[in-house]
Amino acid sequence: MDLPTLLVTALALAMDAFAVATAISAALPEVTVRQRLRLAWHFGLFQALMPVLGWLGGSAVADRLGAVDHWIAFGLLTFLGVRMIRAREEGRDPARGDPTRGWTLLALSLATSIDALAVGLSLGVMEVPIVLPSVVIGLVCAVMTLLGTVLGARVGVRLRRQAARVGGAILVLIGVRILVEHLSAGGP
Repeated sequence: MDLPTLLVTALALAMDAFAVATAISAALPEVTVRQRLRLAWHFGLFQALMPVLGWLGGSAVADRLGAVDHWIAFGLLTFLGVRMIRAREEGRDPARGDPTRGWTLLALSLATSIDALAVGLSLGVMEVPIVLPSVVIGLVCAVMTLLGTVLGARVGVRLRRQAARVGGAILVLIGVRILVEHLSAGGP
């Protein structure tokens, strides 16, 4: 795989992480450097590891997971988005449970990186060594996540009262987009 193709692939894979980081950061009352780095590290790490898993797993495991990966991403993002919206509607602080920590961070990291598994499978089938693509994909995702947190923090300041609703809706819409793309491509 040549470098321009690899960079475009990495950017395409990082777009969900960018959008989720933007939505999460917009909903937080204040985005700290630690939260930004935590999101970037985890999103980048998961994005780097998923192609390796796809590459190692071969077609049997990846095909089975590929049949449901879009449903997993849809379910996780919808659950988290609805939770943010409900918290705001009930007058609770949607960021009370910091989404850049714990199970929420794990779920977001998984949901935003699951498509990278298929990329790893493709690279394995093409017998492309996985180390360089994995590192580039992870680094590009980390940078895009950082950019998303900066944008989200700026948007959140302007939309403070509505940020949790907007952020939650964006998470749900990303989940729906992932689902629609896979289903329209002929997936189950």
